[in-house]
Amino acid sequence: MRLWTWAAAALAAVALSGCAATITTTAAPGKTAEAAPAAPKEKPKPLPPGLDPLARADAFPSTYRAMPSHPTAVVGASVFDGAGRLIQNGTVLVKDGKVEAVGAGLAVPAGYETVDARGKWVTPGLIDAHSHLGVYASPSVQANSDGNELTAPVTAEVWAEHSVWPQDPGFNTARIGGVTTILVLPGSGNLIGGRGVVLRNIPARTVQDMKFPEAPYVLKMACGENPKRVYGSKGRAPSTRMGNVAGYRAAWINAADYQRRWDDYRAKVNKGDKADPPKRDLALDTLSAVLRGEILVENHCYRADEMAQMIDISKEFGYHIAAFHHAVEAYKIADLLADNHICVATWANWWGGKMEMLDGIEANAALVNAAKGGCAIIKSDDPDLIQRLNQEAAEALAAGRAAGLQISEEEAIKWITSNPAKAIGVDKQTGSLEPGKRADLVIWDHDPFSIYARTERVYLDGALAYDRRDPRYQPRSDFDLGQPGEGVR
Repeated sequence: MRLWTWAAAALAAVALSGCAATITTTAAPGKTAEAAPAAPKEKPKPLPPGLDPLARADAFPSTYRAMPSHPTAVVGASVFDGAGRLIQNGTVLVKDGKVEAVGAGLAVPAGYETVDARGKWVTPGLIDAHSHLGVYASPSVQANSDGNELTAPVTAEVWAEHSVWPQDPGFNTARIGGVTTILVLPGSGNLIGGRGVVLRNIPARTVQDMKFPEAPYVLKMACGENPKRVYGSKGRAPSTRMGNVAGYRAAWINAADYQRRWDDYRAKVNKGDKADPPKRDLALDTLSAVLRGEILVENHCYRADEMAQMIDISKEFGYHIAAFHHAVEAYKIADLLADNHICVATWANWWGGKMEMLDGIEANAALVNAAKGGCAIIKSDDPDLIQRLNQEAAEALAAGRAAGLQISEEEAIKWITSNPAKAIGVDKQTGSLEPGKRADLVIWDHDPFSIYARTERVYLDGALAYDRRDPRYQPRSDFDLGQPGEGVR
């Protein structure tokens, strides 16, 4: 074989063997060679139902439906609008369940039912920012005691709505008292007692039928004597106030870590990487939602020094306290509370039931109100007082005036209307008679700050829900049927 023939054959063999090899190319000068496209990552499968806390953040959705209403004009009344005005010879126009207009001497459009309210008073529907109706239902027996899950200091996993009994006759008597919206809370035996629920005060078969649409959930916390007494008596922590604080901080550390693990998992999944999700924890679901700003904190706390400590804890972990409840020493730190945009839900004259209540004064709400930016609320925490929130507000107003504070009735009416609406996160929908808001209103036969005042009519979403003179609009619980005092007004 000639040399050139052998060489050609050798080159051909090399070329043939190279057909099975990866062919590389040399990029032109100044350009980078393109890499072969990577195979697409397999899309992660969604978690099975119930394992992703954000898949159904509200697993028990509201089924509330407003009662039927028709266009209505309430004319000639003295109207407290809940936004700081008293309108004489006022007219409130209601259409499609909303407040259409409020003003003095407004013309009544054709087709509106006219309600003559001359010589009477009109307010927004009252709002109780602290109630246990349904979870401590009447009659008050052990079988109906469902407000405190006293099995661990932190029970953020429980929801008050799962204890609410809609047939509690207290809902009807509260409506007679003019209350149209209610925050139902767990009790205060735990450091963190669980979620509260905002309800529309209508007759209903299920708690879902009462749930205020789009109202935020709240978290009930408690400081002071209750949790340390409950768990100290069981020989476990907390048994002191310093044990209380350690318990809150441990709970928030766990919640922050839980949130971090879920954030890490979601970041990997969003990039298409495989990852194992954290195990869902119902208590930490609630606490991490607080840290995300989705759940409001309502904090039972009496003493001024403890409220200041709770504010520090909230800043350490980055959440906000919507309101301190009971807070009988709030007047001592009214400026601090106002600076931190924290409302105070209190009474006028509940005093002395335990040591942490001893410095309570009747002018507490008025002094909170007097601080620049202060947000005072009168609430019940009681199935009887909820029927007389207007009288409790009148006591607080009188005490404030006796202390030298100049407070108008149009300002004080906010304590039972727009301020509680703000504290429980529904002020965009109710709490004042302003166009576009829910037509929740009460007609009173006297000035609502009078001891003689009684409700004549109560409207929810523009629908007549109670009428003192018409038995058709005096709903009763099934439990009341045949009982002594049935139908008492």
